[in-house]
Formats: sequence, C-alpha cells, structure tokens
Amino acid sequence: MNEYPHPHARPERRDTILYLDGVTVSFDGFRALNSLSLYLIAGELRSIIGPNGAGKTTMMDVITGKTKPDAGQVVFNGNIDLTRLDEARIANLGIGRKFQKPTVFEHHTVGDNLELALAGQRSVPSSLFFRLRGPQRDRIDEVLQIIRLTEHRRRLAGALSHGQKQWLEIGMLLMQDPQVLLIDEPAAGMTDAETEETAILIKEINKTQSVIVVEHDMTFVRSLEAHVTVLHEGSMLAEGSLSSVQNNQKVIEVYLGR
Repeated sequence: MNEYPHPHARPERRDTILYLDGVTVSFDGFRALNSLSLYLIAGELRSIIGPNGAGKTTMMDVITGKTKPDAGQVVFNGNIDLTRLDEARIANLGIGRKFQKPTVFEHHTVGDNLELALAGQRSVPSSLFFRLRGPQRDRIDEVLQIIRLTEHRRRLAGALSHGQKQWLEIGMLLMQDPQVLLIDEPAAGMTDAETEETAILIKEINKTQSVIVVEHDMTFVRSLEAHVTVLHEGSMLAEGSLSSVQNNQKVIEVYLGR
C-alpha cells in the first residue's frame, strides 16, 4: 500500500490517481467546498471525516460528476479532467461510488445482483439472459468470497441483513472493476460484528483498489488504519494518522464546537 513519502508532501499530479486542487462549489451563496485540495495516490486507503456540512458529500459529488465545481481542478489518473465528463463516463472510467443507503435488487438473488452489475447498462430483463463466460463466473465467485456472501448466493437480496446488503452493494461495484472506490458511511446501522468485518473487507479490497471511505464512526476509522483527512467548512482542516488529527487543536475545537 502506497503512502505519501512525507506526511505533508504534495505529490506531482502525474503521480496521483485523484487530484483535487482549489475546488470551490457554491449553492445559493453557500460555499459547500472552499478551495479544497486533496490528493490520492494509487493503492491508497483514505478516511475522510468531518462534522455535518463539512463538504464530504459534495466532494464525492464533484469526483463522480454529479456536481460541477465553480473553480478548481479535478483530475483522474494524472491527466483526465473529470470536470468535463458526465457521471456515466466517469463511472465507466473506473470510479465507483457506494452511497450510504444500499440499493440492491431485492427480488433477485445475491448471485443475480452480481450478474446484473457485471452486465452493466442492459435492462434488467435482458441482463438475466446475459451469458456468463468462464472468467466472469470466476470473478463472481471471487467477489462473493470478498464480500462474505458465498453461502448466501441463492438467497434473495431482500432477505439479507442491513450489513450484508451493504456488502452486496460493494460487491456490485467490484464487478465493474473500478480503480477507485468511494464508500459513504459503510458502518452506519451495522452491528458491531458487521462493522469489524467491514473494516477487514475494505482493507482486503484496498490490496487491489484505491479506496476513499467517508465515515463518522471513529472506532471504525481507527480499525481501517488509514491516512485521515479532516474536512471543515469545505476545506481541509488537518491530515495525517487518526491519532495525530485527534490531537490537533483545530480539530478538537471544531468537534467540540468551541
């Protein structure tokens, strides 16, 4: 897993998989992002934390093309300007986003959900007649193992627990083989056991993919053992290990509301 050579070193754009520089987004005069700069190295796992309204969701909206910034650069793989592309094109380039609320096909089995994700843009009926080739079947088996659902392959997705639905949706994204995964509050609503398992699962995914996790649960963030970025009022407030940012005076003031 790659780390920055120094905690505060700013990498060259060509050495990053995601590069946000001076990104500003305003809604009706409110600055949701205020000259935000953030860099992700290929192979990195990053946790993004911050109080409500800090700009975490808007940051993900900008990366995935849902929201266009008023100013700043958003670059993928060193040279692809994401501000010029729509959501579908960005997803096809290899940026996958997992929203907080899982959206799975509840009346289809776990296995069918992964097949539908693999089939991509086809309609659901035609996707069900989509013929799997050998390597695709192998990939489904592999993803089922990663997301801890091998034994639930033939179960209806609607019968899964909340945590298992979150895992299935992560699995559906993995079927698209993204280079970068953006995961929004995966631990929300999970049992303690599911939360622990989710941290292990994300670290496993990080062996082959770059991952950004937006999260409120500090126990979960600690178990990810990732580089942490703290957002506040649309800007980066602090960055480093979780213990270093938790001991940062500015972060303490923001979180304690002083």
